[in-house]
Amino acid sequence: MKQTGKINYVELPALHLEATKQFFSEVFDWTFTDYGPDYTAFSEGLDGGFYRAGLYSNADKGAALVVLYSDDLEATEAKVKSCGGKIVKPIFSFPGGRRFHFTCPSNNEFAVWSELDAS
Repeated sequence: MKQTGKINYVELPALHLEATKQFFSEVFDWTFTDYGPDYTAFSEGLDGGFYRAGLYSNADKGAALVVLYSDDLEATEAKVKSCGGKIVKPIFSFPGGRRFHFTCPSNNEFAVWSELDAS
């Protein structure tokens, strides 16, 4: 439900738009709607899109970090690797859970987390 003042949509740069779409489709089963050759939208918990750009999002450089959830962190990490993602921070614990960080084919950084008791 759309609410005034609530996060509604996120847009991310994509250096390699087609490869980024393929990666998220293979790893997380995302679907996309293209709006011309330079923009594709998704609706996967939070609506958003990727736009073709020569930039990328990296949390170490001050960008916001998009964090996804998985109920099987090790399996998701393996799938990220097998589909061409690069692990930039292997699985580690933090208060309330565990997570890892990866970059997609467009070099954007994402994280995936799971509760402590999840496998």
